[in-house]
Amino acid sequence: MSEERPVTLEFIAAQLQRVLSEICILRDEVDVLDAAMRRVDNSYSRLETSQGMLLSEMREIREELRAMHAQQQRTASRVRTLEEGPT
Repeated sequence: MSEERPVTLEFIAAQLQRVLSEICILRDEVDVLDAAMRRVDNSYSRLETSQGMLLSEMREIREELRAMHAQQQRTASRVRTLEEGPT
């Protein structure tokens, strides 16, 4: 039989931090998907001039890239944390 470690506040805090990290990751992924889908949806429903369409498309691409950048930054932060090891 293996001995179970007592549940400490540090253990609970670490578990909570992991859950919050996963929620942030899911939020980033949803932001990326949301930006991509809005861009696709809007491209079908536009009835503007060709120049206006181009500017609108560029704004949407920029929004999508920002969401992807935020997602990548969070992933890089998690990798740095893992590389640093336990403190």
